[in-house]
Amino acid sequence: MTACIETVPHAGGIFELRMARPPVNALDPDLCGGLRDAVKAAVDGGARGLVLSSAAKVFSAGLDVPHLLSLGDDRAALMHAWETFFDAARALAGAPVPVVAAIAGHAPAGGCVLALCCDYRVMASGPYRVGLNETQVGLAAPEGVQRLLRRVVGPYRAERMLVSGEMVEAEDALRIGLVDEVVDIDSVVKRSVVWLELLLALPREAMLATRAMARTDLVEALQPQHIQLERFIEAWYRPDCQQALQALVARLGK
Repeated sequence: MTACIETVPHAGGIFELRMARPPVNALDPDLCGGLRDAVKAAVDGGARGLVLSSAAKVFSAGLDVPHLLSLGDDRAALMHAWETFFDAARALAGAPVPVVAAIAGHAPAGGCVLALCCDYRVMASGPYRVGLNETQVGLAAPEGVQRLLRRVVGPYRAERMLVSGEMVEAEDALRIGLVDEVVDIDSVVKRSVVWLELLLALPREAMLATRAMARTDLVEALQPQHIQLERFIEAWYRPDCQQALQALVARLGK
């Protein structure tokens, strides 16, 4: 177990990494750093496949906005928080073994980014929503993050979703290819494990080599030159963005 992450072994060398920061797995540096470290520890411990999971109803609500706002003008601390988040995303994207996102609930913004870094996405059926809603709080998703969405739903669909900050429910996410399966919420982890078992039954070296080649663009998208955190943080401090973020926190508090 790493901070905020519970590691649950399954048969066949599959490790479940369960985000455990109630109530909504808001992504603060402790959770993001814990996820980054848990991926490495699982792989070092012989994991052949990983499942990224959570408690029911919320996969992750995205970055911990109240925490980020509490940092005020401390740009170094804000930069550290965002860097740690992208460290976690890169750990998933660059993992040498396949990773499935078991999305048992809502996955906005940063939660969606983590899911997009995985090989396969299994989502709970029902009124759960997933997407990149950054424009709704006055932010533009970095180019690298936009690439993640384009590679799974196509450029035009990604444009429409990114510009409007659209969140889609599970069935629509399946229809457009944002997720790969929609199942009953109690079966999300089980189906994720089954998909990994089928993949891991293939000749290992050929599967892993093909996977690494196919995911080169994913890994490249998350390189610092495509994220440009300095520009993102400048936008964070714009008055219109701060106003939208404060309004979001007010809604969350009700």
